[in-house]
Amino acid sequence: MNNSLAVQMDSQGVTFKVYVQPRSSKNMIVGLHGDALKVKIKAPPVEGAANKMCIQYMAACLDLPKSCVEIKSGQSGRTKQVRVSPKAGRDPKKEIQRLTSIIEAWPT
Repeated sequence: MNNSLAVQMDSQGVTFKVYVQPRSSKNMIVGLHGDALKVKIKAPPVEGAANKMCIQYMAACLDLPKSCVEIKSGQSGRTKQVRVSPKAGRDPKKEIQRLTSIIEAWPT
């Protein structure tokens, strides 16, 4: 298993994998699960509740509005591809660097 987070940057934002563990006692980033960021989420995996809470939690951790965070793939599985876009009104290049440094500093 690869033990580093796979982060991809481009001019539109940052993409990385998230492994979601639903029905946790609290929302928290706990480290890596292979090449994905392991995130515990309080919501159950029912009717998109865990996906919605995952987006809310990632947005809060990155100081972004929820509209800047989207699940690109993996909506029905535990491993998801998350796309984070720069906040409107901020310099996109600096914002992508800021987001990348926060993501890469998360516990591994």
